[in-house]
Amino acid sequence: MRQPAVFFGHGSPMNALGGPFAAAWRDLGESIGKPAGVVMVSAHWETDGPTVTAQAQPETLHDFGGFPATLHAMRYPAPGSPGLAARVSALTGAAPTEGWGLDHGTWSVLTHVWPEANVPVVQLSLDRSLDVRGHYDLARRLRPLRDEGIVIAGSGDFVHNLRTWKRDGGAPYDWAATFNDRIKVALADGDHSALIDWPVLTPEARLSVPSDEHFLPLLYVAAQQAPGETVRFFNDVIDGGSISMTGVRIG
Repeated sequence: MRQPAVFFGHGSPMNALGGPFAAAWRDLGESIGKPAGVVMVSAHWETDGPTVTAQAQPETLHDFGGFPATLHAMRYPAPGSPGLAARVSALTGAAPTEGWGLDHGTWSVLTHVWPEANVPVVQLSLDRSLDVRGHYDLARRLRPLRDEGIVIAGSGDFVHNLRTWKRDGGAPYDWAATFNDRIKVALADGDHSALIDWPVLTPEARLSVPSDEHFLPLLYVAAQQAPGETVRFFNDVIDGGSISMTGVRIG
């Protein structure tokens, strides 16, 4: 059964504990059911050269500091899949590793999507040697997996400017809302060239994306889109003025 491609705006690690975005993640998991596996590209794993997790039981990584002990104690014991990792390696040339696990970009959302932790998960790293077009082209090689029962997923944020984030909430900055909306239009139109050329998409694109590690996972999801394939959005909220929680489902 063909599976969707999904992008998660993951925001703060605290979202693992619940909050206003968890319900949409739960609904998503219920609508998908139980796929054969997930290939996740997270903003929080960057390497020199593409790499894929290959262990049978990946560790839950607490790759953050300054959060409550409750969050640090959380575990997401989803299995890995050496077989799926080998398939990803064959498609992309990614090197298998057991030196990484599931970082918070992955488990903070999947703990709501599949709370029983019974869907195998592998992570594919962001190869820092690639330019934006290179990431998109590598992502296209993953397309056959959707017809093999695998969900292709990315976890980051369209807009991710922590320097301007407002702890007490408040309305989105105009530049953040404009960029977020422009990305949605490009996705809905299947305009992947606009996504690849994101720095010139709006006058203040660089303010929305000061560094690109939270944006690049979106390309891995967009690259799965076939002509005319349905795009839906969820959790379409900008948190604290400058962190976009917008999620995307393709298919």
